Amino acid sequence: MLRFLLLTSLAAVAVLAEPQPRFLMDVAPRVVGGEVAAPNSWPWQISLQYLSGGSYHHTCGGSLVGRRWVMTAAHCVDSVRTWRVILGEHDLNANSGREQIMTVSNVYIHPKWDSGRVSNGFDIALLRLASDAALNAYVQLASLPPANLILPNNNPCYITGWGRTSTGGPLSPQLKQASLPVVDHATCSRSDWWGSTVKTTMVCGGGGAEAGCNGDSGGPLNCQYNGKYYAYGIASFVSGMGCDTYKKPTVFTRVSAYIDWMNSIMA
Repeated sequence: MLRFLLLTSLAAVAVLAEPQPRFLMDVAPRVVGGEVAAPNSWPWQISLQYLSGGSYHHTCGGSLVGRRWVMTAAHCVDSVRTWRVILGEHDLNANSGREQIMTVSNVYIHPKWDSGRVSNGFDIALLRLASDAALNAYVQLASLPPANLILPNNNPCYITGWGRTSTGGPLSPQLKQASLPVVDHATCSRSDWWGSTVKTTMVCGGGGAEAGCNGDSGGPLNCQYNGKYYAYGIASFVSGMGCDTYKKPTVFTRVSAYIDWMNSIMA
């Protein structure tokens, strides 16, 4: 039902000249060309789950950005549901003993988010947890990029998420990773790429013949900067022509464009 509702909401963007964007949760989540990540090697990665039929189901990724704060995509949480967050997760079907199950007490969606106009941007939300995360070797805070940071073309990044490693391949519950270098705005906004659909508050990743596809909606684009990884992007949308379409890279919310808004919520 959630996927159907989101597909319906995208009908409003049909007037765009460029190929139509689709939320990552509207296509089978996958990291094409990726590999299984070492357990807890991305210790800020979370699994966002919703309650349905008496049990919880994984729907999106996200990043732990404070002991009580998770960053994800607005389109993941713009419906009324009972949410929980799993920290320290690696295999969705197995309990390693490293997981922390956290209740979500509040959802803060960017006030300019409009699910009918995904190409406007503002696809970012913060979740307040009901209790503090216990930081350890398996659960750590993501580093947020400096405000307004713009990384250069081909800057090394990794996308992470749960799903397939090949188009049409079997689903795996283990966390995947794939190299997805930055495509700069000048390139990604060309008419034969994404055109005007991509705004300066977004960042593109991949888009070549062997590029990775997408991880879970809301999950991080982890990019190297000054010797460390930052949660530089939030997985937002892909092309309606197919998630690994040439010159239609996965599009992320650029986190560095929203640092002031995030600070105002988490203060």
